[in-house]
Amino acid sequence: MSSKEVVMESREHIEIRRMAERDLDEVMQIERMCFPTPWSRRLFERELLMPYAQAFVAVEFPPGKVLGYLCFWLVARETHILNLAVHPERRRQGIGSRLLRLAVDYSRENGAEEIILEVRRSNYKAISLYRNFQFQPQGIRPRYYSDSGEDAVIMGLRLAKQTSATSV
Repeated sequence: MSSKEVVMESREHIEIRRMAERDLDEVMQIERMCFPTPWSRRLFERELLMPYAQAFVAVEFPPGKVLGYLCFWLVARETHILNLAVHPERRRQGIGSRLLRLAVDYSRENGAEEIILEVRRSNYKAISLYRNFQFQPQGIRPRYYSDSGEDAVIMGLRLAKQTSATSV
């Protein structure tokens, strides 16, 4: 397996794998529980088709239940995290951290130099998660969220360039 391929992670009976259309009913349930203005099913379907879009699910085995998901774009050496959610009953169990770790590792391995995201200013738990990964506030998008007019905090993570172990 090349370094460009995603290594599927399985630990504690949870597998992280690419999102598939068969996952969307459960993804939509979580989306509606987690966000005041949820994405539509059509938006998730689009993410599954775009070549620069990456979508993953954390799935419990058995029975194969979706516990969380992550969607991000990798374009021109920049990753933009679009959507990260964990089922409310399964939070504080490391699932969000594992999904975020996958995004960081995937981005680094595929040449990204920076990861950016927006998060609601009031979402202290998410901000804490991102800070644990060394994301830093970079600015504010005033009134970014149309449902409430709440500001978004722009957070970013510069990825260290990996040095080649090959000598000349």
